[in-house]
Amino acid sequence: MAKRLDGKVALITGASSGIGQATARLFAQEGAAGIGINYGKSEEGARRTLQAVEAAGSRGLLVQGDVADEGRVRAIVDAVVKEYGRLDILVNNAATTFFVDMADLDGMTEEKWDRIYDVNVKGLFWCSRAAAPALRQAKGQIINVSSKAGITGSGSSIAYAASKAAVISLTKGLAGVLAPDVRVNTVAPGMVDSPWNTGREDRVAGAAKSSPLKRVATSEDIASVILDLAAGFALATGSVIVVDGGAGGL
Repeated sequence: MAKRLDGKVALITGASSGIGQATARLFAQEGAAGIGINYGKSEEGARRTLQAVEAAGSRGLLVQGDVADEGRVRAIVDAVVKEYGRLDILVNNAATTFFVDMADLDGMTEEKWDRIYDVNVKGLFWCSRAAAPALRQAKGQIINVSSKAGITGSGSSIAYAASKAAVISLTKGLAGVLAPDVRVNTVAPGMVDSPWNTGREDRVAGAAKSSPLKRVATSEDIASVILDLAAGFALATGSVIVVDGGAGGL
């Protein structure tokens, strides 16, 4: 029986833990022929992702690099295309933040603004631009990971929320520019119980208590939505899928 991603090749940024790692594992389980596993600093985590991918019967390629570095991004995409001969799916998952109270305007320094935008916004654009030729050839797609913070304007910091709003705008802009050959969509998670929130378990528990579904998302929950976009939704492009258990109001 054919699996949902049989023969497809994907590049997943920020794949050493959390949503990226869960997505790589699920793609492998669904028959992806090859998966580029990008990571910034955590080689140990990336190797765990690689082991999970190989255990599921797929091939993985570790590609280290900060997505904020345009030259390195081009090298990462080239390495994946050279290894597998094609690229069908780009998952722009790599992101960063600084936890600065929303009301602490002075605490949101220029250095923090720059780093958040360099990774979350410019990095996503560098990856999308570098991958576009291969994706066009494959009639592939880009799936971006935004955040509910990009819709509500609240989150770990003002700069983070603004960067995720920019991801939504980039999704819509790229969807228009790359059509009809490449579809571009974004997933906007609410609270996720992942390594991102280590040390903030009280916030996770509070979000679960207030959610209509009485729980928050796991990394695997978000990965399953990314898989659904990767394997179907043939007429969806420029779409934003909020995954927050109804916490935004029903």
